[in-house]
Amino acid sequence: MHESFLVYRKKRFLWLSLLMTAFVIAVYWIDDPQEPANGGTLLGYTLGIIGALLIVCLAWYGVRKRKYASTFGSVQGWLSAHVYLGTALLVVVLLHTGFQFGFNVHTLAFALMVLVILSGFFGVYVYQKYPARLSDNRGGVNRSELLDQLADIDNRSKRVAGTLGDDFGEVVISSISRTQLGATMAGRLKGLDQSQVMLRQGSELKAVSNAGQEAALDWLAEQQSRCSDPAQAGTIGELSALLRNKRKLVKQLNEDARLQAILEVWLYAHVPLTAGLLVALMIHILTVFIYW
Repeated sequence: MHESFLVYRKKRFLWLSLLMTAFVIAVYWIDDPQEPANGGTLLGYTLGIIGALLIVCLAWYGVRKRKYASTFGSVQGWLSAHVYLGTALLVVVLLHTGFQFGFNVHTLAFALMVLVILSGFFGVYVYQKYPARLSDNRGGVNRSELLDQLADIDNRSKRVAGTLGDDFGEVVISSISRTQLGATMAGRLKGLDQSQVMLRQGSELKAVSNAGQEAALDWLAEQQSRCSDPAQAGTIGELSALLRNKRKLVKQLNEDARLQAILEVWLYAHVPLTAGLLVALMIHILTVFIYW
């Protein structure tokens, strides 16, 4: 069975992070500096060095997961350490500050670190919840296969429409070209179907919403009700059945795009915040050395 990164090697990094957290809390508790606890005491400097090293190591995970040939630990192990040691980092750095904050670059670095950790928590949540939902929605096939099924329905629809006349061909071809599958990140996150179809209104062709293929299906139903030729009516019914199958696939693909977007969107915050944290950390360290 697949082992979750949260229980990697019998939760090795969970126990390590708990041990580290307990140790630094105990040391902070028994420490008796001659001044109020802050980052400038001996313990403050020590915790600061540990925190800085942890930040650099945790940020290195982004590099390690792209080094496919590396044998320096498994990616799953690095991810487990990334999550648990990143959580312990919050305690280490908080004790490093001695709970002393102000409007300065030091507090900015701390705030960025907190935001990175919070965005990481959200990443853990989505990666625990959404991959299974993504797999269930796909029904045992991948997105490429779903798109192949959609293309097959579109080709069959064009062949059937070609036997019915130009008006039917225009509707089917426009519904194909104007089918939207997560065109924007906002649209993907909302799971919106922004498809359109060109329908004749009077003497003009106008683009109307075709979410769920409803406009095209309504138009076909109207044409079928007016048709006096049983054979042609049956062909229109065949075309309607194809569009109903397409509606199901488009809904499935839009949900796939929505779930995939949720899996990706947190990185748009996590990665830039991490870069900002590293810059703020360097400024913080330089400032400390300059005024030490």
